[in-house]
Amino acid sequence: MDGGRGEDMDQRSRDGVAAMARCYQDFDPKAYLQYNYTPPRADFTRSDSIVPWKLGCLHRAFTEGDVGGETLVDVGSGPTLYQVLSGCELFGRVVLTDFLEVNRRELRRWLRDEEGSFDWTPYLKHVCKLEGRGPTAWREKAARLRSVVTEILPIDVHRPSPLPPGSLPPPGADCLVSSFCLESVSPDLASFRRALGHLSALLKPGGHLLLIGALGESYYMAGPGVRIPVVPLDEAQVCSGLRDNGYALAHLSTYTLPPDMRVGVDDVSGIFFAKAKKMV
Repeated sequence: MDGGRGEDMDQRSRDGVAAMARCYQDFDPKAYLQYNYTPPRADFTRSDSIVPWKLGCLHRAFTEGDVGGETLVDVGSGPTLYQVLSGCELFGRVVLTDFLEVNRRELRRWLRDEEGSFDWTPYLKHVCKLEGRGPTAWREKAARLRSVVTEILPIDVHRPSPLPPGSLPPPGADCLVSSFCLESVSPDLASFRRALGHLSALLKPGGHLLLIGALGESYYMAGPGVRIPVVPLDEAQVCSGLRDNGYALAHLSTYTLPPDMRVGVDDVSGIFFAKAKKMV
């Protein structure tokens, strides 16, 4: 997900966004999934593994009782589904989005249960365990997810209206979730903050934003030899970006990578999870 020419950007920003879009032309979904969503980063036997930490944050956010409604939108899904495994139980409509057709195609392969699609079974089982459900409930969750994902849409967070016209009802979505998107598709901090503001156009007043992102990261690998620059963020920048774009921060959690999770596919030092509410 990336690219575009938002109407509120100057020429330098537009040039930076266009350069980011070119970086993504060689994005390899299968390599990206292998780098980040298999062990050790997705080791469900370890409490300090990255993926279980993210799934735990999402589970808590979706079960605290204040998030719900009809429409959940995942902003910049990439080729991944884990970010909606908890939320799919609360919403009748889940919309996945990404800038890249190769990622949208990867998502469709799993939703159609096509041979060779990424195996999300360990993720489904882990989330069901968090929910206190039995060992076979993951099949029900997979069926539930396939039934409520109604669209996989193109998105451009650098446009003031990121989704195609008419994609959402006029008030906007009830909840947005976005993982490792904005800082990974923005050429600089100003573009990141602008993109964060653009998300507000998708969310109804009083709706929630669940945001996961990298701390202290300057690049990640999106395939063999495909190096994507990232805006290095700290906690203060995340908090001020939310506040300045009309969000009330409910809580912010952070995770520091253990040494053996630093596997050479990026230089990330930590991860943040933010739960915020759009002010009326």
